Amino acid sequence: MELLPTIAAPGVGERADAVADAACHLYDAVAPWSAAGPGGWSRTAAEDAAETIETTALALAYAHPRAEVILAPVHAALADLRRQLGLPPADQLGGEGPPAAPRTVGNPRRTRWVRVLTPPLPRQPPARTTS
Repeated sequence: MELLPTIAAPGVGERADAVADAACHLYDAVAPWSAAGPGGWSRTAAEDAAETIETTALALAYAHPRAEVILAPVHAALADLRRQLGLPPADQLGGEGPPAAPRTVGNPRRTRWVRVLTPPLPRQPPARTTS
């Protein structure tokens, strides 16, 4: 029994393919940094990547009636990662009308803030604590 059709709705296949390619390129850009500290990430880059995963999971939630429940741990893990990295929480879902079922996560791309480019802060050495 096949749940999904062979052909996606107009634009869906191409966009999903583009996201997959972009994720591979992102991994290739980050992997060389993996042994040298925070993985080459900036605050903005990490927030953008988290928003991409959150938004993709929200889109994928329409693939199956239980997909949103199945993907809930992804949203919980991303919320925890945002806290650990000191990033703001995901924006709440906005847009045209309420979804069919109430969501517990936001869609950051629909209500995204405009970012202003600022110079990066200089790296600070870790704070030393005396016990």
